[in-house]
Amino acid sequence: MRLRRVVTTRAGGSSRAPFGSFNLSAGVGDNPASVAANRRRLAGAIGLADDAVIWMRQVHGTRVAVVREPSAHELDGVDAAVTDRPGLALAVLAADCVPVLLADPVARVLGVAHAGRVGAATGVVPATVASMAELGARPDRTEALLGPAVCGDCYEVPAAMRDEVAAALPGSGCRTRAGTPGLDLRAGLCAQLATLGVTSLDTDPRCTVEDPTLYSHRRDGRTGRLAAVSWWDRS
Repeated sequence: MRLRRVVTTRAGGSSRAPFGSFNLSAGVGDNPASVAANRRRLAGAIGLADDAVIWMRQVHGTRVAVVREPSAHELDGVDAAVTDRPGLALAVLAADCVPVLLADPVARVLGVAHAGRVGAATGVVPATVASMAELGARPDRTEALLGPAVCGDCYEVPAAMRDEVAAALPGSGCRTRAGTPGLDLRAGLCAQLATLGVTSLDTDPRCTVEDPTLYSHRRDGRTGRLAAVSWWDRS
């Protein structure tokens, strides 16, 4: 059984501007038929049934859902999900926030988390690691991938906000390319995961603001969402 991970881009879908073209979020104002078509295309491309890809309606919180079976419905009000079932893909949406993909290859437990500024500071990733442990995962065996997100060079925030987030998420405070107060959420999350015992860490270095092939709310305002997806392949 193999661990599989996919991060989508803007290309290859049915959505029209400003969501063009592979928007996977049903909560940004895109045509629902286009979103449904894009989700079907993704499921087919990774070899899974439509209802085997589990989607979340994210709210920048810390609630974690335990997924046991396929579902055609989004998990409402959830920013993280865990499963120990092969063939179920967990998807996290983002357009500057950090998609976090976690997996224990021994226990075969997966976790995904949507870690924006609020969720990262209030503990969505520790909550996900704790929920994985309830399914038999161990942090010292867990592998983490932090997906594309706004980088510290581009993420300018007021100084008070930077200091508040950095106090809750040490290592996240920084200065931007322009020398203004900023946040590097991926740096903070890497430090946090290490304190939780997760030492196998990898980061996709792409910045969503700088890379035009990716969605960025900070750059474009009204726009779509990419998906970071993880699952155990039975083959």
